[in-house]
Amino acid sequence: MTRRGDETLNDLDERMRMSDPRFARGLDSGRPCPPREYRRGPAWALLAGAVALLAAGLVLPQGLMLAAGLVLAGIAAQFLTAPRRRAGRRPRPR
Repeated sequence: MTRRGDETLNDLDERMRMSDPRFARGLDSGRPCPPREYRRGPAWALLAGAVALLAAGLVLPQGLMLAAGLVLAGIAAQFLTAPRRRAGRRPRPR
């Protein structure tokens, strides 16, 4: 492989280690975990809590509970659908 190709691969490896160290450690050990983009467990738990809060706000005449459930549901939806930004992302050289 050419020297330029080695530098490119080393740069990609370093970026991956900086953006998702857990995934990089898994690749080194031969048992990779899903990348950060696919780990959405906390967002699902937040959504379940929001639905429970919404239901409690509907059953009990509590407007504050209902509003809190709606806000939490919106936050959980944002976590589930928004693409994650990479930390320390540098612009591409042209």
